Amino acid sequence: MRWKGQRKSSNVEDRRSRGGRVARGGAKLSGGMIVAAIAYAVLTGKNPMALLQTMSGNQQQAGNVQTSAPAPQRSAAEKELYDFAGTILASTEDAWNSEFRRRGSQYPAPKMVVFEGSVRSACGVNNERTGPFYCPGDQKVYLALSFFNQLKRMGAPGDFAQAYVIAHEVGHHIQNITGTEKKMRNMQRRDPRNKNQYSVLLELQADCYAGVWAALSQQQKNWLDSGDVEEGLQAAASIGDDTLQRNAGRRVDVETFTHGSSAQRIKWLRKGMSTGDIGQCDTFSR
Repeated sequence: MRWKGQRKSSNVEDRRSRGGRVARGGAKLSGGMIVAAIAYAVLTGKNPMALLQTMSGNQQQAGNVQTSAPAPQRSAAEKELYDFAGTILASTEDAWNSEFRRRGSQYPAPKMVVFEGSVRSACGVNNERTGPFYCPGDQKVYLALSFFNQLKRMGAPGDFAQAYVIAHEVGHHIQNITGTEKKMRNMQRRDPRNKNQYSVLLELQADCYAGVWAALSQQQKNWLDSGDVEEGLQAAASIGDDTLQRNAGRRVDVETFTHGSSAQRIKWLRKGMSTGDIGQCDTFSR
């Protein structure tokens, strides 16, 4: 992908380790301070409480000074991944702004939180090992850049494969703002025995939306290189439930699928890319 030099989104929130900490704690007045205030009152005839309040305020302010711990140094590779993620998010904004406008509505773009270790969202606390996720409660995409290395180990290298993952999570945002996610949760409550099947349909639709993003973005930017589409399809195949179960040494159990098989994920991603039409992504009616 020829992504360098493209616009980066202003909706990225960096929650990785930051330098500096604030020392918090209430200020306490020593006995010497109190004696000094009384002596001040005897000599001047003024209320000692005024001096005590001044002393207390100054000590409180000193106790809350931010220490100057250095910010963590980021490698050039980390900086590039961070810029890449922001650029891909911007491209989803451009694509979906255009599509929603064409359909007579406005697109409320999500924020993307970049984190490392663990992160708290409106959906609870998650560890970076769980992979990227979207939280409907705060309408944010959560991404640990370390997942891109994990994606390579899973057999899905390349920048378009990484972009597909971000676009898939943004697809969940679209499902949230259009009401599809809520309808799916209602289906699960009414029919709990088929809870996983409804989850699969939601994930496959997000794959299709990622494909639509790829098509719309290519029309706007003409930034895909030869082989990029194959990278995306390989990524979809690598994170299919059946492939993940086989790679973990487990028996393939369709009943436990929550995201869809490799073949299903390839099918719906390809459908979105080939049509560029969000109307072709109704996995539930099929």
